[in-house]
Amino acid sequence: MSTAPEDLQHVLDRAFDGLSRGRGAFTPELAPREVGTITNVSTGIARIAGLPNAGFEELLEFPGGVFGIAFNVDEDEIGVVLLGEYWHLHAGDEVRRTSRVMDVAVGDSLLGRVIDPLGRPLDGNGAIAATERLPIERPAPPIMDRAPVTVPLQSGLTVVDALIPIGRGQRELILGDRQTGKTAIAIDAILNQRGQDVVCVYCAIGQRASAVAKTVAVLRENGGLEYTVIVVTEGNDPPGLAYIAPYAATSVAEHFMEAGRDVLIVYDDLTHHARAYRELSLLLRRPPGREAFPGDIFYIHSRLLERATHLNQERGGGSLTALPIIETEAQNISAYIPTNLISITDGQIYLSPSLFELGVLPAIDVGKSVSRVGGKAQQAAYRAVAGDLKLAYAQFEELETFARFGARVDEDTRKIIEHGRRIRACLKQSELAPVSVPAQIAVLLALTAQLFDPVPIDRMTEAEHAVQKAASTIPAEIAERLATADKLSDDDRKAIVDVARRALDEFSPKADSGAEAQPPADGQPKPVAGARRKREPEARLGTQAEVKPKAEPKEKA
Repeated sequence: MSTAPEDLQHVLDRAFDGLSRGRGAFTPELAPREVGTITNVSTGIARIAGLPNAGFEELLEFPGGVFGIAFNVDEDEIGVVLLGEYWHLHAGDEVRRTSRVMDVAVGDSLLGRVIDPLGRPLDGNGAIAATERLPIERPAPPIMDRAPVTVPLQSGLTVVDALIPIGRGQRELILGDRQTGKTAIAIDAILNQRGQDVVCVYCAIGQRASAVAKTVAVLRENGGLEYTVIVVTEGNDPPGLAYIAPYAATSVAEHFMEAGRDVLIVYDDLTHHARAYRELSLLLRRPPGREAFPGDIFYIHSRLLERATHLNQERGGGSLTALPIIETEAQNISAYIPTNLISITDGQIYLSPSLFELGVLPAIDVGKSVSRVGGKAQQAAYRAVAGDLKLAYAQFEELETFARFGARVDEDTRKIIEHGRRIRACLKQSELAPVSVPAQIAVLLALTAQLFDPVPIDRMTEAEHAVQKAASTIPAEIAERLATADKLSDDDRKAIVDVARRALDEFSPKADSGAEAQPPADGQPKPVAGARRKREPEARLGTQAEVKPKAEPKEKA
């Protein structure tokens, strides 16, 4: 008992001796740190005095954990784009440099997650364990590191895969008026990548929270969320977040591309991005140009979409396919932003409000849509039928305009119109119902062989589904060739057409119902369309002659 206080005193003395030695060994170091002050705060931006060594696009830290990007670096002040809620900021608050640019977390841990452009999770599933970060602004791959677009990206939409094909590494613009189904096409393309080893990134820019929640629910219910990263900025977010959102999403996608994987990214939509940039530029007193957009509005979109490419094998062989979406006003595709994006991208898919109102969904106007690159990557089976199909559909659209006015048409013209109506019926497709490649080829070959022409127009949907279902019976060796670049032989085409013909037997009219179409029993030749046209003027003259006697009593009176 008597030794306990002595032991305790010994322990305390030893502890204090260690503290004394540590204090003596510590040498305080002074580190210079630049600090600026806020001079003005307005909607989404702040002006700062000080920070003489701050660089362009450097990340600055504000009180409350809010960050901003140095956007205007002037001689006396810095214009900063704020990337968060700024209502608590006031003039005189302190601002610090971070000596780094804006970056975002990347990696496989982002798959299946919903994040904001700063990399913060929005889905309530906990923090994201990312070990790597990339700057949101990165230079596009040089030309020598790129490879031609040679592999198709199947969208699951027959009208797109057949007539407006998209290749992996291509940039295909989707444009049209509001509420015409632009987002639906992009979501269908994402859902069709299931099992194709394609990573998808969906970037929602300035969207309503309800619209984003619906998109997330659709992807989750259909199994598309597990290979998709969703980057979201809502309509009530600061414009700075809407501005950096597509760049952050592209950096997330580039990480997978540089790892040798194929990536599909959707920007929905760049109209809100351009408006957010216009708002920031006008607040920062940058000179406005056409439609009040700043002069570099073309550059912010070109440097974004130029990052979409197909890398060569030395760089891993990955690809980044971009589907930017643009909203037009009153079908005006010659406006400033749409023409900018049309000139930047490798083709466009135009959605027509007129077709949407007629119930032709997806409402893609084939005449105004084009793919300048994807045709090179399109599979040979599609190329064998796509050219004739597009020509026949174009002829039908021209002739349909005249037929609507009640003009009399000959038999050949009537056949073209009826065939075109069946092409349009086969190009219709329900939402969230992607069609496989063999099913699409079977339907397209049946259309080219005019097997659908005897089918009544009101039963075309049933007939098309029957052909798609029968496509599963195509021999395995032929089905394998459909997924490759090999051309179809005549025997392959005949086998597929036979499968489609057997599926359509039950939809063709019965033989006895077409008695009028049978040749006369006496063997007399059937009158041709030209002869009928020659007799029509005589009939009209006879009708006029019958009317004249009715007018004679009026002349005598």
